[in-house]
Amino acid sequence: HRRFLVEGPQGVREAVRHAPGRVLDVYLTEAALERHSEIWDEAVAAGLYVHVTTQQVMDAMSPDAQGLLAVVATEEVTGSEALAAALEGARLVAVLTQAQDPGNAGTIIRAADAAGADAVVLVRGSVDPTAPKVVRSTAGSLFHLPVVTGVALDDAVTALHNAGLTVLAADGRGDFDLFEAESLLEAPSAWLLGNEAHGLPSEALSRADAVVSIPIYGKAESLNVAAAAAVCLYASARAQAQHSGRS
Repeated sequence: HRRFLVEGPQGVREAVRHAPGRVLDVYLTEAALERHSEIWDEAVAAGLYVHVTTQQVMDAMSPDAQGLLAVVATEEVTGSEALAAALEGARLVAVLTQAQDPGNAGTIIRAADAAGADAVVLVRGSVDPTAPKVVRSTAGSLFHLPVVTGVALDDAVTALHNAGLTVLAADGRGDFDLFEAESLLEAPSAWLLGNEAHGLPSEALSRADAVVSIPIYGKAESLNVAAAAAVCLYASARAQAQHSGRS
């Protein structure tokens, strides 16, 4: 039916606030209504279907809803045309290449949103962004920026270059140190982020304009991909802000 569940107060609040046209129903328990009356008020003001239900019914619909649940229509942000539209005027983009872990994918979407990214691209073969754990992990950021799916890696890189973005690959074998790559980071850019277990495939590394590594100062072998994404995206956001201030 091209619908998915948004569970918990944070996700439901952001869906109601930023994508009310896609929200089909909102369900709250009486306890949740008392704790989060502002969500009820915004949903009613937006003309949404709002239902008060028992905890037993809520538990049957979802064990992870914390008393609040929304049914949301899936947005068609897929394919080359959607990607081109999302990249128009973009300065910072996160590209997930075959990201399989839903928690990591959702956390990267949240980090991209927090860093001020203009879009997130999930290359074909990545997890569905409407999967329950992805939606929960975004904490509502799924409704703040375009999340484009259904694009092959080669097509994504071509579109990024056509949009004037420098394509940077985050990889431990990089020729550039993240904290010594100020000139690279100042330009509008897109970060290629690898699979949790295998990192970036060779074709991604070969298509990137530069391969950048995050220095490891302690004894850890590497960073989790979501943590690495946050570090890289914030480094770019900082460099771009400083460059803009100097221009």
